[in-house]
Amino acid sequence: MAIRIDDLGKAVVEAQYAVRGPIVARAQELERQGREIVYCNIGNPQALKQKPLTYLRQVLALCEYPRLIEEGASLFPRDVRETAKALLEGSKHGLGAYSESKGIRMIRDAIADFIRDRDGIDADPDRIFLTDGASKGAQSALQILIADPRDGIMVPIPQYPLYSATITLMEGRQVSYYMDEDQDWRLSRAKLDEALEQAKKEGTRVKGIVVINPGNPTGSVLDEQNVDMIIDFARENNVAILADEVYQENIYVQGAKFFSFAKAMARKSVTDVSLFSFHSCSKGFLGECGHRGGYFEIRNIPEDVAEQILKLQSISLCSNLAGQIATYCMVRPPRPGDESHQLYVQEREGILSALRERAGIIAEGLNAIPGITSNTVAGAMYAFPRITLPPGKTDSQYCMALLEETGVCVVPGSGFGQLPGTAHFRTTLLPPTEKLREVVEKIGKFHASYR
Repeated sequence: MAIRIDDLGKAVVEAQYAVRGPIVARAQELERQGREIVYCNIGNPQALKQKPLTYLRQVLALCEYPRLIEEGASLFPRDVRETAKALLEGSKHGLGAYSESKGIRMIRDAIADFIRDRDGIDADPDRIFLTDGASKGAQSALQILIADPRDGIMVPIPQYPLYSATITLMEGRQVSYYMDEDQDWRLSRAKLDEALEQAKKEGTRVKGIVVINPGNPTGSVLDEQNVDMIIDFARENNVAILADEVYQENIYVQGAKFFSFAKAMARKSVTDVSLFSFHSCSKGFLGECGHRGGYFEIRNIPEDVAEQILKLQSISLCSNLAGQIATYCMVRPPRPGDESHQLYVQEREGILSALRERAGIIAEGLNAIPGITSNTVAGAMYAFPRITLPPGKTDSQYCMALLEETGVCVVPGSGFGQLPGTAHFRTTLLPPTEKLREVVEKIGKFHASYR
């Protein structure tokens, strides 16, 4: 007899991942029928015509086909050829062989240097693990922390549904804490305490707190005081911090700045709060989602626990080698004086400048639509506007109708969590600038008729 839905584990059936849910499935169906669809549902830059950086793709090309290091001397800059040669030597056997489970040592050394340069603190390459995108790192951290069905992880609302889905799959408990939309999605110590106390009353043992900074889906950027407050909360309540920092290069508002949890903990001399921090070459200005490259760093974690993390990584053997190379290119770009440096800077600044412009377009455009309000998009790649709906309508129905009528694919706010009684949707700001203006115009016309 064929397998039935009743044969599946309850956790598998109950897990939800809204960014690729039924609305996206319908969008793909409409696209097959010949409709033009603008996919604003997921942070997938190159699918929305962002060009890959020349340096990264040249290094990858040479690592995949080493003969070009010598034979393609006229096609590839000297520093690209030297970088590819060094990476191949560091890998020992090339991209077609497994690396050690933590990832190629040369790349982990480069990540440690990146953290030192970024934060002015020490970093240990043996506490760095290369992963297939940041998602795999987050899943590993959650798997380590959730040991019992009573174990809970605090998750911001709204949140990125990787966390809710993984907690469900691990059969743990999600403990929601609400961000303050009226204060540009800031975090409140009172809200954290309230969520923790409620969880304790329900018999939940809270083991960790997830923080996404810059925010997905909110587009917010936490200030230094918020980061310090979260560390103090974690310290006082003996919970680990899972810092999702994959958008750290995506800062658009003057005066806003990225503050890493690692740097803040070092500044505060905190040694008794465990930290997992995640980064990825899928986001930022690289947009290399398909190469699935990323890493996580651990701090204040005992050696015997670190050995268990390594064991988990070893079960998957290693992360993919092309993704490891892409991650190296993220943390060790061309330097002044390198032949590739000028073009790299030009391409990087072009991408970030365009994203900064689009962040303004999306927020201003949505706020000009009666019945829609959006906070400033200070960072990341998304806006999470609040929408006024007719009585009896849901945000899911709204987003499906928007897709059917306009071809614009966004994700309902219920897929990320939202304050009861409110409705939202998440949209990326990744479409080309003129296409994004069209998206905003289509949303405005649709919203007027839908109301």
